[in-house]
Amino acid sequence: MSEPAVSEPSVPEEHAELPTVEDTEALGRRLAASLKAGDLVVLDGPLGAGKTALTRGIAAGLGVQGRVTSPTFVIAREHRPGERPHGEPVGLVHVDAYRLGNGPGALDELDALDLDTDLTAAVVVVEWGEGLVEKLTDRHLRVRLRRDPESDVRRATWGWVG
Repeated sequence: MSEPAVSEPSVPEEHAELPTVEDTEALGRRLAASLKAGDLVVLDGPLGAGKTALTRGIAAGLGVQGRVTSPTFVIAREHRPGERPHGEPVGLVHVDAYRLGNGPGALDELDALDLDTDLTAAVVVVEWGEGLVEKLTDRHLRVRLRRDPESDVRRATWGWVG
């Protein structure tokens, strides 16, 4: 069985070295400055790469309400709009697609989350969603996070795809 085709970014990718969790959260705040309702952010990276820390930063940049934690056991967590530091208030839906898997039932489970409806009113951030959720929109922000072996240093690569 062949791997699904991976879309290439439509603009050049950007890169950052993230030595601390605070640096990862700061990148999230930076990315949030350009996000609006209807945007999909797909986070790719192994365990411990900083996906939830990046989402905390995005949430802070959007000014959403509530503490951001990994939605591993609830699959999706919604955060209502709050006071956004810069721009129009927008909500956040934080999804952990890890438990959805990539099997034939994954698309049905994804559809049951009703994310296409959330995309009209919120920024949707999906951890472990690469190869599954891109079909929800014509364009998405793909962020790849990697952690250097035997180190806390993380590296991020991101760009808009579509």
